[in-house]
Amino acid sequence: METLRIEGGHPLRGTITAGGNKNAALKLLPACILTDQPVILHNIPNILGVRNTLLILRDLGVDVEKIDTHSYRIHAVNIDKTRLSREIAGQTRASFVFSGPMLGRLGACWVPVPGGDMIGGRPLDTHVQGLRALGATVEFADGGFAMSAEKLTGAGYYLQAQQSVTATENTIMAAVLAAGTTIIDNAACEPHVQDLCNLLIIMGAKISGVGSNRLTIEGVDKLNGGEFRIGSDFMEVGSFIGAAVVTGGEIRIENASPSSLRMVKLVYNQLGVDFTTDGDAVLVSADQSLVIDRALSGSILEIKPQPWPGFPPDLMSILVIMATQAKGEVLLHDWMYESRFFFVDKLNFMGARTVLCDPHRVMIHGQTQLHANPAGVSSPDIRAGMAMVLAALCAQGTTRIGNIHQLDRGYEDIEQKLRVLGANVERSGA
Repeated sequence: METLRIEGGHPLRGTITAGGNKNAALKLLPACILTDQPVILHNIPNILGVRNTLLILRDLGVDVEKIDTHSYRIHAVNIDKTRLSREIAGQTRASFVFSGPMLGRLGACWVPVPGGDMIGGRPLDTHVQGLRALGATVEFADGGFAMSAEKLTGAGYYLQAQQSVTATENTIMAAVLAAGTTIIDNAACEPHVQDLCNLLIIMGAKISGVGSNRLTIEGVDKLNGGEFRIGSDFMEVGSFIGAAVVTGGEIRIENASPSSLRMVKLVYNQLGVDFTTDGDAVLVSADQSLVIDRALSGSILEIKPQPWPGFPPDLMSILVIMATQAKGEVLLHDWMYESRFFFVDKLNFMGARTVLCDPHRVMIHGQTQLHANPAGVSSPDIRAGMAMVLAALCAQGTTRIGNIHQLDRGYEDIEQKLRVLGANVERSGA
């Protein structure tokens, strides 16, 4: 198993470029199945999740051509089967979003129970409800979901029970070729959802309300090809801002899409963290106050994630590490995922002062000097893995982080980017 060895105590300095949005890439690639014409996608991150998605496409018979490091030409002129490989698709949660485009184009599919992060129960009910509303039959069979639809039809008014990002995306992809109109209320509207809608519009889909919580989709008979560049990964940008702050560093992040960071900036400010913008770049200075705000009543500050445009839940793990390096106390409350903070016990062995109040809440008492854990730590999921990287970067001594394939699922060339910024980090093992 591969590990990262990180020697802490080196302030990060320099310039990096943010990669493409992971969550956009994992949905736009399956969307190419909706047409028999070629689709060219740019700014695709070279991460494990993307590589698995490309394997799924190739296994289905789709022609996948790599144009350059981050660009692909996807041509689904032929699709050989409607059953996803259990071995490949079972490794990534995003595999379930193949169901929407496959039902829309082929009228049938079978997808295994998806894998992915272990951050708590992530039920697929909202996905299934959306597909059923469009006329699909969905049954659990052979350890997966067997789906079929003679012809999908517009759902008319459809109220999504949860503001689920992936369920919104899946329903959109199924609805664009359905006969009639589908109105999705309580739709997610994250930048990656907007990227998906904008690609589909380029391909000939009729979608209005992009960027809002109400999407209106007029089904069309056929989609064409197209060319699209996905946006930057604001989760990666938020993570590297945190890495600079906890090491007392000063960095510049190019291609950072600052317009996607407004709420991130507001919440980071509550921990005494600030950053500025220069065009499409973000600048983090070494002069950070790192003092946690108090609530107006004088009580301990509580921070919760919210659906877009609120603070993204995937950055809650990064907040944990920044809070350990800030003066004061804060209660972090991730009501969305009940296992988000199950890595904080490892931080306590490194000198942090945290109290896991329940599966959803952790109290953090800063400011503490972290030190390396001689037993090493592991990466339970993508964001907790990055949080452990931040902890190791600011800790005294050398920390080994295992199970780093989780990091590779969401962060491209993590050790190379850190080394560019002056970190002492090495990858080892096989």
